[in-house]
Order: sequence, then C-alpha cells, then structure tokens
Amino acid sequence: MSTTYSAETPSNPPGTDPELPAAKAKTKGLSQSQIVRKRFFDNTAAIISLVVFALICILAFTSIGFAGLPGWWKYDYREFSAQVNDGAPTFVNIFNWGDHPFGQDRIGRDMFAMTMRGTQQSIIVMFLVGAIACIVGSIVGAVSGYFRGWVEAVLMRLTDIIIIIPIIVLAAVLGRTADRLVGEGIGVVLLGIFLGLVTWTSLARLVRGEFLSLREREFVDAARIAGASNNRIIFKHILPNAVGVIIVNTTLLMSTAILLETSLSYIGFGVQPPDVSLGLLISQNQEAFQTRPWLFWWPGLFIVSICLCINFIGDGLRDAFDPRQKKFNAKRMKTTAAGK
Repeated sequence: MSTTYSAETPSNPPGTDPELPAAKAKTKGLSQSQIVRKRFFDNTAAIISLVVFALICILAFTSIGFAGLPGWWKYDYREFSAQVNDGAPTFVNIFNWGDHPFGQDRIGRDMFAMTMRGTQQSIIVMFLVGAIACIVGSIVGAVSGYFRGWVEAVLMRLTDIIIIIPIIVLAAVLGRTADRLVGEGIGVVLLGIFLGLVTWTSLARLVRGEFLSLREREFVDAARIAGASNNRIIFKHILPNAVGVIIVNTTLLMSTAILLETSLSYIGFGVQPPDVSLGLLISQNQEAFQTRPWLFWWPGLFIVSICLCINFIGDGLRDAFDPRQKKFNAKRMKTTAAGK
C-alpha cells in the first residue's frame, strides 16, 4: 500500500524556510514513489547523466553487435585492415565519421570497434556486480538486523571474513585463467559474478544499521500485532523503507566495479587477449601516448564518462530518497537573511 502525504501545511514559525509551505503543497496528496520520482526528475545533473549513460549503452551494444546479434558497424574488433590516414581518427563531424572515426592501432584494428567492445565488458561487469551485491548484501543485512542474536553474530562474522579476502589478488587470478578455461567472452561474466560475491559486505552493514533502527518503529509493532509473519515484515514493511540506502550504495558499488575491472585489465590480470576491455586498450597502447594519443583518448573518455554518469545518478537518487536534501537557492537565502 502506497503512503500518501496529505497533512495540512501549518504557517511557518519565525526563522524557518519561507518556501517550506509551498514545497509541501507541491507534494500534497502524492505517494512516496511519486515524490521520489518527482525529486529525481528535478535533478538536472542526474537526468543528463541518465540520458548520456543510456546513449553509451545503446551505442556500445548495437554498433558491433552482442551475443550473436549483428551490429551496424562494418568492422569487427578482431578484424585487421590497411591503415587509413596513418591510423589517425577520420571523424570530422556527427554526419561524417569516415572509415575509422576513432582511428586505428598499430596493426590496423579499428579503435571504434575495440572501444565499443571494451565498453560492453565494463557495463556487463558493472551490472553483474550491482545486481549480485544488491541481492546478497540486502538479504544478509536485513536478516541480521531484524533477528539479532545468534543469527546476527553468524552473518556478521561471515561478513568480516569476506571483508579480509584480498579481492584484487583473487580477481587477478580468476581473470588470468577464466578466458583460457571457459572461452572468450565468458571470463568477464565470471569476473563480474566473483566481484559481486565479495563486494556486498559494505552494503550488508549499511542495511543492517537501517534495520536496527526501523525494526523499533511503530509501523513494525503494528504489523506484529496484526499477525504479520517475519518474512512479510522484513520484505513488505521494513525493506521498502530502506530502499534509498540500498539503491544509492549499489550505484557506488557499480562505479567501483568498473574501475576495479579496468585496473585489473590494465595490469594484465583482467580481460585477456584476443578479447578487449577499456583498461587493456590503455595498457597495450601506453607506449604510444605521445605519438598516437587517440589510442588513449577514447578508452579513457568512456571510462570517465561511465563512472561520472553512475556517480551523478547515484547522487540524484540519494537526494530523491532523502527528504532532508533540497536544492540550494542563493536568492532565497539572501531573502531569509535580510528578513532576520
């Protein structure tokens, strides 16, 4: 059942925000999900980031194809061809891309196709880590925070054990052997699954803290008196009230996962040739930074763009779910200060 906010807005006491009644009036009669949606769409940076990230995903997965589906780009990321324009980018404008808009590497492979493949790898790892860490961390944190006692002790000690695992070392070993054992393209999936299974610990602790607070609230006592089971109280009453913490921290984990996969590939322990990742592209072409800088520009640009988009989206979700967050209005602050 959705919660609605229909309380009358009282007159402002001295020293309070003069626009508070107007802000409350705008959300009067709206459900909690509608208020969150409205606050998120009012965040310009988050919306722009969401659009840019969606365009990056569409470009990456439609251009060179994915999972056996053909793409619209004429070159494959493993295809060699004669160098055009000495390998320099042929991009002129949005209407004139040329044969190799991102240029070519030293052996004639198309940088646009390779960058799109690397972007696919990063996005796959990002979503796998986000989904797995969100599910595992939420369940562990919810159960330990609600039941307390020996259940909490066992789950939190398990969390402590996972925390001390050297993630980057194990991920390096897995990334080094996965492609050789299971084939090209599958190794990055195993890497994403592994990272998701070992990066949920911070989220579990945060969810546990939320549950420790929420389990003492009146609506939980009312649900117990009404005869609701523990599972219903956890997943139908408490968990929806902790969804803000879960979503925001999941986006941060997703951003961290991209950087971790990029770092592993850069040092040679992530995605292995003949497959491609953004970090691997930078690593393979680091010696050509001064002579052929476009080999760095495009992989680096997509890494930065994806991470910034995810972070801005996370900030927008945090502001939307936290009712204490509001936009800074310099004119309003000056008016308030002048009236004191």
